[in-house]
Amino acid sequence: MNITGSIKKMIGSLQSPIEYLLPIGDQTIPMNPLIGTTIKLTNEGLINCIACGRKTNKSFSQGHCFPCMRSLPQCDSCIIKPELCHFDQGTCRDEQWGKDNCLRDHFVYLANSSGVKVGITRGTQVPTRWIDQGASQALPIFRVSNRLLSGRIEVALKAHVADKTDWRKMLKGQPEPVDLVARAEQLMADCSEQITAIEQEFGIQSITRLKDEAMVQLDYPVEQYPEKVKALNLEKTPEIEGTLVGIKGQYLIFDIGVLNIRKYTGYQLTLSA
Repeated sequence: MNITGSIKKMIGSLQSPIEYLLPIGDQTIPMNPLIGTTIKLTNEGLINCIACGRKTNKSFSQGHCFPCMRSLPQCDSCIIKPELCHFDQGTCRDEQWGKDNCLRDHFVYLANSSGVKVGITRGTQVPTRWIDQGASQALPIFRVSNRLLSGRIEVALKAHVADKTDWRKMLKGQPEPVDLVARAEQLMADCSEQITAIEQEFGIQSITRLKDEAMVQLDYPVEQYPEKVKALNLEKTPEIEGTLVGIKGQYLIFDIGVLNIRKYTGYQLTLSA
């Protein structure tokens, strides 16, 4: 197999273990069957914006050129910090995009990836968001009516729990199992005043506490976790070849190091296996 094309982030489906596909050019390559084999990825030195298609020397906001990064709503700062969503102020970069992506149901969840963390995601991104983060357990705890509201709740909760994944720790192995239901109950007690204030501000009908959701278990196709995590870089080393020993989150785990595929969205690569 020798395939060249612009890549996108891997597609993961919730099976046991997670099934991964790599979009490259006009093809979608199943990656799980390649685990245990030697593969080579070559950076061909061409980057195209995933939005407008123009050639760019540098990728911004996971695959965009600089003009698109500055103008598109999906590259705005409120995507990283949802509590800063400014749609209601009439300043969204694209009103229709905001209606389609921000003014719809979001979930606030707990996940266990490198330890317990809080996060938010659109309903359409469950369980994709958890797979991309390499979570081994996940539990939705709130369903809310828009992105801003999910961000406000996340801010309240992250005073008591992490909101980021330690990617190096995540790639060293499966974390110790956690009773996320019990942790959610404790967070509700710790943040009861803040949650009540948010309900009063936005209206209780905009927030649903999810008390009967089942915890989701996620298992990844990994034959061997690295003892020491070494990040591989296709900019510094345009050709990377090694034995693929696993996949977790958006990382290919080789016997020589780990490669964050999502980092190279829009890059033209050649996959040889």
